[in-house]
Amino acid sequence: MSALNAAGAILAASGSEEVKGIDLFLPAAYDIIWSAVVLIPVAWMFYKLVLPKFTEILDERTAKIEGGLSKAATMQAEADALLAEYKAQLTEARTEAARIREDARAEGAAIVAEARSKATEESARIFETAQRQIEAERQAAAVSLRGDVGALATELASKIVGESLEDAARQSRVVDRFLDELEASALTTAQKGK
Repeated sequence: MSALNAAGAILAASGSEEVKGIDLFLPAAYDIIWSAVVLIPVAWMFYKLVLPKFTEILDERTAKIEGGLSKAATMQAEADALLAEYKAQLTEARTEAARIREDARAEGAAIVAEARSKATEESARIFETAQRQIEAERQAAAVSLRGDVGALATELASKIVGESLEDAARQSRVVDRFLDELEASALTTAQKGK
């Protein structure tokens, strides 16, 4: 308030008339006119020269911003599409990997089953070959034993009987009878042992 009083005192001292009320806040008419004379050309130049440049610059910036936003939206849409494609490919790859694992397991099981089958067949073949070989060796041993026993029996019978058993038919009969008696005695012994 004291500043207003001081301003009023200065105005009163400079002029002869005393300013009161609202007139303290309003400038004099000549100040308004000269201010308008200077302001109108400056405003006109601002309106004609500066304002269009500002508008042009602001329009360019708006266009750049809108273009950037639309480009960002486009890029976001492309990124979303690529992400969806990536997820689809990842899902497909996982499915393919699972299928390959299952195929490998099935193939492994088939290989194991085939190997077991071959091993079983091979062991059966080896067992059968061994059985045939044992049977052949047993028959060869029986034939050899029969021949040796026959020769011994013939020699023994020749010594006991005192005559020669050179005749093949007679020799065969003696050997067969001796072997039959030997088998019968072995069966009787086996039955008594049980």
